[in-house]
Amino acid sequence: MKPSKNLTHSAIQAAKAKGKPYKLSDSDRLYVLVTQTGKKYWKWNYRLDGKDNTYTLGTFPDIGLAEARELRIDAEKKVKQGIHPADFDKDQILSSKLNKATTLWSVAEEWIENPTIKRSSYYLKQIRSCMQRYVRDTPIGNRPIKEVTTQEMYNLISGIAIRTKRTGLERKTTGAPQVAINMRTWCNAVFRLAKVSGRLTQNPIADLKISDIISKPTVKNNRALSKTELKKLLAALNEFTGRQKTKIAIELLMLTFVRTGELRCATWGEFDLENALWTIPSARMKIKTSGDHLVPLAPQTIALLKQLKKSTELPISNSSLLFPNERNHLEPMTPTTINRALERMNFNGKGTIGFSAHGFRGTASTMLHELGSRSDVIELQLAHQERNSVKAAYNKAQYLVERKELMERWANHIDATRPNQK
Repeated sequence: MKPSKNLTHSAIQAAKAKGKPYKLSDSDRLYVLVTQTGKKYWKWNYRLDGKDNTYTLGTFPDIGLAEARELRIDAEKKVKQGIHPADFDKDQILSSKLNKATTLWSVAEEWIENPTIKRSSYYLKQIRSCMQRYVRDTPIGNRPIKEVTTQEMYNLISGIAIRTKRTGLERKTTGAPQVAINMRTWCNAVFRLAKVSGRLTQNPIADLKISDIISKPTVKNNRALSKTELKKLLAALNEFTGRQKTKIAIELLMLTFVRTGELRCATWGEFDLENALWTIPSARMKIKTSGDHLVPLAPQTIALLKQLKKSTELPISNSSLLFPNERNHLEPMTPTTINRALERMNFNGKGTIGFSAHGFRGTASTMLHELGSRSDVIELQLAHQERNSVKAAYNKAQYLVERKELMERWANHIDATRPNQK
């Protein structure tokens, strides 16, 4: 039987604030409470466990009259089951938060931002960028991590490795095998975190090998040049028509054989030209060592640095980048700049020997070994990790003189290989 008095939408809308709160009653103890500020709340009074209770359904006009009546009916069903509607709402909110906290992206973000994992700022930026692009900004990112399948991960990683079109902010349409390898490694770490924290029982990527996707190792980041190839590269550099700063960057990378990111992000304050020493802060190193990494500077390297400083148009301070980005001088040159220059010189890319910027490290290591330099000195200069931290600290100080001789030997060898030399 319908009550003799019901609210109407127009009556609720017309209600104004008064000196104190008042009610606009509907049927079945449903009413609108109008506050002193004019705010209007849907309320419902009910009795459970021998006590009177009030449940707030929401606000008007966010919830209209018809919806409020439906919500009241749903709430009454819960009361008949002995459940307070407000308690049910809290459980639903908590469940939603828990589900959100256990999506693939939420666990990935937790792993990425874990401060106890030591990573360089450059490497962390690389991880964050790729994971956001391929996990956060795709449907799989919102999937509960315990429901993600091996097939889905295969599709994700193979889509990166052997794609034929751009799907986001990729630089090129062809596949990126190294990015796929990295993604497999990073996602495996994310699933391991979920498993050890009780949010996952089986790692869907554990049995997925990169060889299941990439049949052959197509990426050769550290392919070393032969002496003949080095001579050809030096000849190509002489004819290089690109930006002078890019040419200097290639020369410096060749002379110092540091990692590309370590050179790109270098600032002038790290260089002591008077004492011929470049100190790379440990925070910028890919592998965390016992301290900063020292790079003795050969006379040829110092000459290049002075040339670079002289050609720099912007004001120079200790925090100034050696190679600022053309579009934003507060950012370093892009990671692909040097490789694109090597492409233009026909040393990188399809149909070439596939030599990348990272290959200068392997080239220096191979040739310095052939020149008779000591392996432990070469490895230390390459900043390869020393497992024994005490020994690493000792070697850092002990071998500095030998490393200076090593760098000068390498610079002289490059000069002797130049095309105008016999």
